Amino acid sequence: MLSVDNIRSAYGRIEVLHGVTLQVDAGEIVTLIGANGAGKTTLMHAISGVQPITGGAIRFEGRSIERLPAHLRVAAGISQVPEGRQVFDPLSVSDNLRLGAWSRRSTDLKLDLARIYALFPMLEAFWEMPAGTLSGGQQQMLAIGRALMARPRLLLLDEPSMGLAPKLVDHVVAVIRSLKEEGLTILLVEQNAGAALEIADHAYVLETGKVALSGTARDIQDDQRVREAYLGI
Repeated sequence: MLSVDNIRSAYGRIEVLHGVTLQVDAGEIVTLIGANGAGKTTLMHAISGVQPITGGAIRFEGRSIERLPAHLRVAAGISQVPEGRQVFDPLSVSDNLRLGAWSRRSTDLKLDLARIYALFPMLEAFWEMPAGTLSGGQQQMLAIGRALMARPRLLLLDEPSMGLAPKLVDHVVAVIRSLKEEGLTILLVEQNAGAALEIADHAYVLETGKVALSGTARDIQDDQRVREAYLGI
């Protein structure tokens, strides 16, 4: 579904991605793990079109998209849940969710809203509340729900468990599993490497803007370097 081939990206004169190559097959969960500053979020932004690339190629379902603006990548089927949630604080929960469906030009969103409220019942309870009044965990659920309102085929999830209580982390992981069972393809960045590798099919380890290791999630989980550096074993 997604092919990233030798891409490079920079902030000014500082290159952050140094020729990253990866592949995501349809129906998979692929996770990116690595230390802070390794380039994980920059890579996600490059795929979604928020961050320009300076070299290489990105193909989605066989189509070159590296020159496609970010909003057209959403319309093409790629939706991102950004690190830090980035909900629209003054707007209601319901309006935040509806904004996620802007690219579909659909006036009937009742089924989509019902699906999100089924995944995250607490959002329905607060549907009229300004998003900025929600807790961090609730805002994370809202950010995921907003991305799903676009009906993506590829979901980019950047640090979905960051700052969440353990119970909410378990709920988010369960939701990710259920989305995969529905057929959604997911590229996941997650500091909680243990949880990410438990649910992923394949994994890539990024170090200083390069792929240092890749393989099945089980192989990466069993690699002694990963166990020492990221799993605390």
